[in-house]
Amino acid sequence: MPMLCGGTTEAKEADDEVQRICDEVKPHAEEKAGKKYEVFTAKSYKSQLVAGTNYFIKVHVGGDEFVHLRVYKMLPYAGEKLELHSLQMSKAHHDPIEYF
Repeated sequence: MPMLCGGTTEAKEADDEVQRICDEVKPHAEEKAGKKYEVFTAKSYKSQLVAGTNYFIKVHVGGDEFVHLRVYKMLPYAGEKLELHSLQMSKAHHDPIEYF
């Protein structure tokens, strides 16, 4: 299914690229959450094409705990920099990834 500009894709299994994004923004997520995560494993994600790409990522952070990240990846001409836009805590494995 093609991605529509402005809409999010269906949820997909996280791949190596999405894990690299999580690894890069982990310190920022820990700062926003006010805690350190021993585990930070991307499980699934949705993406949204805007002037760059928004990633909505479900991340396992240990035990039965998950967080949802919203990460913005700038366009190539802007250096494809990553920015953690927001973080939702106290999520579970069964919680759907939604726009936030």
